[in-house]
Amino acid sequence: MNDVLERLRAEAGPSPEYEVLLTAAPDALADFLTSAGLPLWARELAAYRLGLAGDRRAFESLVLLLNHRDPARCAAAAEALAVLDDPRTARAAAALATNALRTAYALQPVRLLTALRAPESVPALTATLSRLLSPHDPYWRVALACVEGLGALADPRARELLVRAQSHPRLAVAATAALKQLRGPC
Repeated sequence: MNDVLERLRAEAGPSPEYEVLLTAAPDALADFLTSAGLPLWARELAAYRLGLAGDRRAFESLVLLLNHRDPARCAAAAEALAVLDDPRTARAAAALATNALRTAYALQPVRLLTALRAPESVPALTATLSRLLSPHDPYWRVALACVEGLGALADPRARELLVRAQSHPRLAVAATAALKQLRGPC
């Protein structure tokens, strides 16, 4: 949390709005999210604080940030969404993780799906991983997160795909470890 707040403080610069948002009550934070003309750091700070407080008014803003091109924003949004405990989170994360046009930004949605352990998690991770198994795919870090997530989820439905992942040079070690985590006969 401190890393997120320090990053946002640096982005805010000398703006007095930072201190206001840092101490604002939930209703004021929700009002900030619907205000026009706010800088991105202010929207992120309001959504992040609301999410960590379990206030579902932050959901839409956090999902937008989860799909942002800045990895730090995505990670902060994933952290807040995991705490938020909104039933829509897994569907949103699955939609982002499986969107072939947004694969470059799928790392945090994949990690969030693993943390959520929702019914959508394994199907989304397997769908994403299956399209990333070509040896020259540039999104191997997303594929690696899928492999690690499938291992952590230990769902036997992932066995065949993890066996295929063992032949990928950058995924082999993680795929072997993930297979060891699966339940059932090998």
